[in-house]
Amino acid sequence: MDGVLIIDKPPDWTSHDVVARVRRLLQTKRVGHTGTLDPFATGVLVMLVGRATRLAQFLVNSEKHYEATIRFGYTTNTGDRTGERIATTPELQAWSEDEIERALESLRGRIEQVPPMYSAKKVKGQKLYELARRGEEVERPAVPVYIHELEAQSSDGALLCTNADGTIDMEVRVRCSAGTYIRVLAETIGERLGAKAHLATLRRTQAGSFNLECAVDLDQLQKIAEAGEAQRIIISPDEALSHLPFVHLTAGQARRAQDGVAWRVDDAQGVDLKDGEQVRMRDERGNLIAVGVYNAARESVQPRVSFASLPAS
Repeated sequence: MDGVLIIDKPPDWTSHDVVARVRRLLQTKRVGHTGTLDPFATGVLVMLVGRATRLAQFLVNSEKHYEATIRFGYTTNTGDRTGERIATTPELQAWSEDEIERALESLRGRIEQVPPMYSAKKVKGQKLYELARRGEEVERPAVPVYIHELEAQSSDGALLCTNADGTIDMEVRVRCSAGTYIRVLAETIGERLGAKAHLATLRRTQAGSFNLECAVDLDQLQKIAEAGEAQRIIISPDEALSHLPFVHLTAGQARRAQDGVAWRVDDAQGVDLKDGEQVRMRDERGNLIAVGVYNAARESVQPRVSFASLPAS
């Protein structure tokens, strides 16, 4: 069984927990994912099954969509509700819609973020969260990310909701580049509004072309797997890379592509490729043979990663 499986991750599960569960249910050791979700977060987790783990490099950099709740009033050492409170804002004000919009507008587009200590990012070979758990903090260089969309969402006609403990919640919708830390974004929005803040809830609604509509939860997966029908919810490697242009190869061309031989693209293919663009290479039956890179000077596609053994569905 080879392909992509979209899981709706439950709360309080690590991404590693989900991988382990999928391995048991599908009875295969080769399972990976294209990007972690924090344990308290829920939503789209893109799983790679079997030999489709080779797809990871083509999917990890896809943009992400989130729905989140920012809680104003205090920060935590993890940047989310699971951490310990470290700083508070004694008195919060009810900001106007214009003030909120100005804060959000200042963070749209290209910004830089310092990765949080409680993250899986590595510095000098060590995961930051492992250092953080030992009470260590190291300097982290800021990294560029891109916020395509950042909007406050009204609830019962209001953008802000005051809680019994005096904290204030605001729901936001975010579309951003891979590598964006929504926890850091929540803290920064708080800074723009003059308040301490952290992330109270987080749900990933889409990763690349995969959204919640094509996701199953772990209970559903168990029932499907026990019925022997898991293959019907596995997305084929070719479909998983549908965002890439494709060319068709004859049987002879497909064999040469498997051996890493470049293939010249002619006008009959009817594709308009850009130099350096990644291209799906299909055989006559539509099976994904390889992913190559187009060389405009040579008008050819050079195979880079072979998927010859993967089925089309």
